Amino acid sequence: MKIHQEGQNILIILCIILLILNSLIHYFINIHYVSIPFLVISIIFFLLVLNFFRSPKRHYKGDIENSIVAPADGTIVAVEEVMENEYFHDKRIQVSIFMSIFNVHANWFPVNGTVTHVSHQNGRFMAAYLPKSSTENERSTVVIKTDKGEEILMRQIAGAMARRIVTYAEVGDKCHINEHMGFIKFGSRVDVFLPLGTEVLVKLNDKTTGNITQIARL
Repeated sequence: MKIHQEGQNILIILCIILLILNSLIHYFINIHYVSIPFLVISIIFFLLVLNFFRSPKRHYKGDIENSIVAPADGTIVAVEEVMENEYFHDKRIQVSIFMSIFNVHANWFPVNGTVTHVSHQNGRFMAAYLPKSSTENERSTVVIKTDKGEEILMRQIAGAMARRIVTYAEVGDKCHINEHMGFIKFGSRVDVFLPLGTEVLVKLNDKTTGNITQIARL
């Protein structure tokens, strides 16, 4: 298991801070029922953050040409036909994945193709599992045109805790299902907007594994 590049500096700084705090408590207080519990809490907290920034190596083994693969770990919180008003301005099938702080937070490209659009919208930081977060929270939007000419929109959405969205995709990039598209720090949501008529293979409350679970078929 590797540590994602987005977490390496954070983990180093956090480790230094916790070491300093524990050293100060041990030196100035030196009471076992204070220093030992604080040390235990520090270790647990560091391990939780370490777990958050894990970056598993995954390779999708299905039919890449026709598959739409989950871009993130999490739980399906929406599968519905909606009006997408920021880019398409028409009806699309929306599939939304909510990521808790315990999920891997790397994001993968859901399809192979070419990046045709990348944008960032400022917004609120309401809980990412709420439907309004898709249009009102801070978010980044990436549109990918497949080799068959279909456009798939993927949206990274900040949550109540997530205040940092990282998007690696740039317009003109050739992208592949097995590549990282970005990262969202500390709890968030990813929406995928699909053409009408797409065969959706997941339902509400299903669990997804990023770059492994097939969520739809073109």
